[in-house]
Amino acid sequence: MALRVTAQAPKAPLLVIHGGAGNITPQNLSPEEELSCRMELKRALETGWKILQNGGSSLEAVVTAISILEDSPHFNAGKGSVLNRAGKVELDASIMEGKTGMAGAVAAVTRIKNPIQAAVLVMQKTPHVLLIGKGAHKLAKKNGLELVPNSYFITPKQKKVFQKLKSKAQKQKKDGRVSERKFPSQPEIKGGTVGAVALDKEGNLAAGTSTGGMAYKMQGRVGDTPIIGASTWAENNLCAVSTTGHGEYFIRGVVAYDIAALMRYQKLSLSQATQNVIQKLTEKGGQGGIIAIDSEGNIAMPFNTPGMFRGYIRNGGELNIEIFADE
Repeated sequence: MALRVTAQAPKAPLLVIHGGAGNITPQNLSPEEELSCRMELKRALETGWKILQNGGSSLEAVVTAISILEDSPHFNAGKGSVLNRAGKVELDASIMEGKTGMAGAVAAVTRIKNPIQAAVLVMQKTPHVLLIGKGAHKLAKKNGLELVPNSYFITPKQKKVFQKLKSKAQKQKKDGRVSERKFPSQPEIKGGTVGAVALDKEGNLAAGTSTGGMAYKMQGRVGDTPIIGASTWAENNLCAVSTTGHGEYFIRGVVAYDIAALMRYQKLSLSQATQNVIQKLTEKGGQGGIIAIDSEGNIAMPFNTPGMFRGYIRNGGELNIEIFADE
């Protein structure tokens, strides 16, 4: 007797993105800036959605959406990234696909136009998970990714932020109040790390994150973004997660994986798991936000800052974009 095979019904595709969490309020984001940011988020969502609607993979949708945000000067990833203490931009990115559990990441790169695309190369073209600096640049060049001078990433806006933080640090040093263990306060930072999570018609999940890191960071500082399990996690039949915030807290809390673990071992819902992790983050003094989806198409976007650039698209093109806490 022949076995009867029942085809699995296609999943309803879903794409969720973020553009960073931080001191984002109607008072410090001009109407012009707000409109530009919403338009960039909308373009990223719609472009990624077109891929999913046409049967493309969640991985492709995530990389495409993040690449668009990396090219936008409004966010702290790619063009428009913050400067380190040497006045240079160092970039990190990671990607993970839920079907295979494979992942790739790059850190401290200075010339790769779209670091998220380099992270994919690490995953697909090497036996490794994470490449940094010269090794990552060599891989990118060999595979035809666009390399740009470091000046490409630097915008007048971020130059001003750098000068302000540098002056603040110099004053603190002069007053004898400087500490290498503390980042300078960064209320000037409005746009942040970018990320995306997606579910495709085949039921496959994917997640990715890209960043310029913390403003006025020490040279060589690497945050949570390229650390699989800290900022990025994707696992079929469970969840896909991308985070944004003060990376040291997310590394120590293994935030992205913690959400998956709570769902797997304690059987928490996506909403319960993400709220649980945000609460733990808050108790430890960490600030930031999370976007996450599960295999059933549920969405969670919690954060503990004044605002977070975020949005999703689903159900035949239903699009929603939010920035402030009360939206």
